[in-house]
Amino acid sequence: MKYYLIAGEASGDLHASHLMAAILREDAQAEFRFYGGDMMAAVGGTCVQHYREMAYMGFTEVIAHLRPILNNMKNCQKDILQWRPDVLILIDYPSFNLKVAKYVKQQLGIPVFYYISPKLWAWKEYRIKDIRRYVDKVYSILPFEVEFYQRHNYTINYVGNPTVDELAIRLYANESFAQFTAAQHLPDKPIIALLAGSRKAEIRRNLPRMIKAAQGFTNYQLVIAGAPGIDADMYEPYLCKGRVSVVFDATYRLLAQSSAAVVTSGTATLEAALLHVPQVVCYAMPGGELAYNFFKNILKIRYVSLVNLIADREVVTELLVHHCTAERIGDELNYLLHDREVHKRVMEGYSEVARRLGKPGAPQRAAQSIVEQLRAKK
Repeated sequence: MKYYLIAGEASGDLHASHLMAAILREDAQAEFRFYGGDMMAAVGGTCVQHYREMAYMGFTEVIAHLRPILNNMKNCQKDILQWRPDVLILIDYPSFNLKVAKYVKQQLGIPVFYYISPKLWAWKEYRIKDIRRYVDKVYSILPFEVEFYQRHNYTINYVGNPTVDELAIRLYANESFAQFTAAQHLPDKPIIALLAGSRKAEIRRNLPRMIKAAQGFTNYQLVIAGAPGIDADMYEPYLCKGRVSVVFDATYRLLAQSSAAVVTSGTATLEAALLHVPQVVCYAMPGGELAYNFFKNILKIRYVSLVNLIADREVVTELLVHHCTAERIGDELNYLLHDREVHKRVMEGYSEVARRLGKPGAPQRAAQSIVEQLRAKK
């Protein structure tokens, strides 16, 4: 059967690639065509457009790139119509994907599945209407989403969380600290990991204050996790030989060897938790306290990090917008590194998060359901 997938960012590329591999185990004749990235391409099929050409962030950046965004949409719709797949599988990226879902339902009437739900529980809850109209099935990777959708009379499947799978099968799981530092040409010195986001705007806003906050910990080296799709030149201005370094294609390896981490909100917070790395979550953005209060009023959630959302309590400290200062980040790092009670409390919270997420197998469970439904329609 023919599967068309759309992933608009690095994390979507990762999760979609594992779903594709799982689909191949269920349907050996599967053909893939997709908007995505290198990891999806490694599984096989045709990459129509790379997510690097689609990842625009924030109102200003979207407006500035409105023409290419509209062209991407038009080209995607045309490509799907010409290829005529058996199913459309969407991975997060709702502003783009829900419009494509509407078009495909109206023009082709094929099944539309969502793997990794849009974060409707955080904001833009009205999008549930589009989910009802144009999406046949949602495969959720966050356990609390089941109750949210139930309140809107829409039944979804919680299949588990793919990050659990990705960590379970990761390479270098038994790597020692000495092996890691030697392989990455790093000093033999404890590490504070810096994960500043996957988009250029996020990196520019967050990385300087992360570095400033962590530089006071002179017994540690600072190592940046280079984001997929971001050129090394982007990080060059922030590097200081022997003090601040960057590694690429080694985020899990870096986290596993780190004493603590400073992480922008996103999937990385969950990765750090499942690897038992004490972390402070931060997210800087323009607008200061005014922007903070604005988003506080429109967001329908108490927390922004996946760790706290899944635990339904504060496990890790979140420093957002005007609270995201080098001084505050440094204070939290100090607690994580030197206060045993704080460290113990965070680790206990991580254990609760892991329990709620459940066992590995998310991509395979989703793939089995998708293929079964398609075969039933044949």
